Amino acid sequence: MIMDDEVMLKELRNITRDKECWKSSIGHVAACLDNDSSDEVKAKALWLLGEMGLKHPEKIDVHVDDIASYIDDDNPKLRERSANALGRIGRANHNLAVPYLDRLMELRHDESANVRHSFVWACENIASNSPEIFCENLDMFYGMISDSSDKVRIEAPEMFRVIGKRKPEHVVPYIERLEWICENDENRIVRIHCRGAIRATEKSLKKKQ
Repeated sequence: MIMDDEVMLKELRNITRDKECWKSSIGHVAACLDNDSSDEVKAKALWLLGEMGLKHPEKIDVHVDDIASYIDDDNPKLRERSANALGRIGRANHNLAVPYLDRLMELRHDESANVRHSFVWACENIASNSPEIFCENLDMFYGMISDSSDKVRIEAPEMFRVIGKRKPEHVVPYIERLEWICENDENRIVRIHCRGAIRATEKSLKKKQ
């Protein structure tokens, strides 16, 4: 790693710790996405911009296009971090993430398990405050419970928990299938997360009665 990278990473770590300066530092951190920056610097900047955008969505809007551009990057770490950032920003204001949802959705087919995991996690973040965006896409997340990666399989049922809390009627058609997974899946955490999704949905349904 060249010295400039070491200096930039140290600076980004210092900014990360000092949340009071986030609002005034967004532009400076976004400048680290310049093509002259190393992938390590870009990855750190993308992660930090996501957290900054969650806290200050009104200041991140002009940088979202640059952040989203890394969805298509050759480096899987940058695709992963771009998805993470869009999820955090979209959690604060879904309108900032919506223009990039089609491209984000393509990450479910990514060759990298970490990227597929980040895709699910990003969607969960956005759905936390805007579940209606994903109510018609639950088949997609149900399919990901059968992903080749345990990391992805463990995360996918969490989408049903998030949706089930706010829009339980959309999860009801999946309850029988989720119950089957609870009883039969070989992965204990997958079983636990499916059970949690069912409980969240049933609890929400009771509140609406």
